[in-house]
Amino acid sequence: MHMEKDMELVMHKAETLIEALPYIQKFNRKIIVVKYGGSAMSNEELQKNVIKDVTLLKLVGFKPIIVHGGGKEISRWVGKVGKEAKFVGGLRVTDAETMELAEMVLGKVNKDLVTMVQELGVKAVGISGKDGGLLTVEKKYADGQDIGFVGNITEVNPKVLYDLLEKDFLPIVAPIGLDEQFRTYNINADDAACAIAKAVGADKLVFLTDIEGLYKDINDKSSFISRLSASDADELISGGFIGGGMLPKLGNCTSAIRSGVNRVHILDGRVPHSLLLEIFTNNGVGTAIVDDEEIGGMPQ
Repeated sequence: MHMEKDMELVMHKAETLIEALPYIQKFNRKIIVVKYGGSAMSNEELQKNVIKDVTLLKLVGFKPIIVHGGGKEISRWVGKVGKEAKFVGGLRVTDAETMELAEMVLGKVNKDLVTMVQELGVKAVGISGKDGGLLTVEKKYADGQDIGFVGNITEVNPKVLYDLLEKDFLPIVAPIGLDEQFRTYNINADDAACAIAKAVGADKLVFLTDIEGLYKDINDKSSFISRLSASDADELISGGFIGGGMLPKLGNCTSAIRSGVNRVHILDGRVPHSLLLEIFTNNGVGTAIVDDEEIGGMPQ
């Protein structure tokens, strides 16, 4: 009996691999941008899982780029120096001292991620938006309020990313940029991931977050949306269905789709290997946003 059970498990594994095959073929040499932040980042076990997933994507032929946040970690260090973290409309108020701390903390987070990827036998290079003029910004205001050194991306020069990908490196990007006067600004990591995905013509943009995906009604678990079109997403936004921190994310998603990113995925980074399940299985585990044309021809 025991032998049969083992055999069943082995066959199941084989089926999973076969199911993954068409996806592996389809995405070979395609760029995938993974935005990585939230709780999945502050838990070491989950962090290792995410990095393993991205490394696997690289090894089966994808060209991944990681764009990471570090908000919780920045707040921790801001607290350590006796300052209080302030937010306006979900954006961190960033004075000169906070900016200095943010850059240091993001630099550390960046190299920690590089280390993890290297440990798994894949070559990674960590950069920030300053490197090679990757991200140019202007000052961003939150509802007309001055929130300090927070940047809106005005230009992306992806040359440094193309060079790294071509040489088989996995780029890991910290969301910091320079303005026209070469002043340093903090950038919302979702914005950075979205702008980079557009600029490199990514096939996929994945947000690893702290929610399972999108709900039409957050209090009703049966209203989970596993696939929707960019127009549907816009309707949800204008209909007031989407609240809080999800709003700018979803806006980013639809604008990425309209700029030629093939698919945007919103995934729960707390679920081990959600990234692999979403990309290599038929059912997926999160919410996929696709362009309006595609929704008709795909199973809902």
